[in-house]
Amino acid sequence: MAPVVAERRTHTYVRNGTTSLFAALDIATGAVIGHCYKRHRATEFLDFLQRIDAEMPNGSDVHLMMDNYVTHKTPRIKAWLARRPHWHVHFTPTSVSWINEVERWFAELTRK
Repeated sequence: MAPVVAERRTHTYVRNGTTSLFAALDIATGAVIGHCYKRHRATEFLDFLQRIDAEMPNGSDVHLMMDNYVTHKTPRIKAWLARRPHWHVHFTPTSVSWINEVERWFAELTRK
């Protein structure tokens, strides 16, 4: 295996920060609900869940398949989900993002 060489930057390089993209995929229709946030905390995740909830028809079952990121399991998120019995949470096992359909959508988007 060849050694890894660190990428070099000039003195004029400016890091513009990162953006967190939250996305939900309706596997029945292919519709994607997405929103970019400057941070990836429980506050932003809760805002995103509320966006999904607002777009779903009343009484619809929602199956939320997500990774085990710590912001997905805070007491505030758990309490919000507990008040919505029609939301069903499924956590993917660690290191198997290919099982998560929205991750596959991200991969396809990256290839294009």
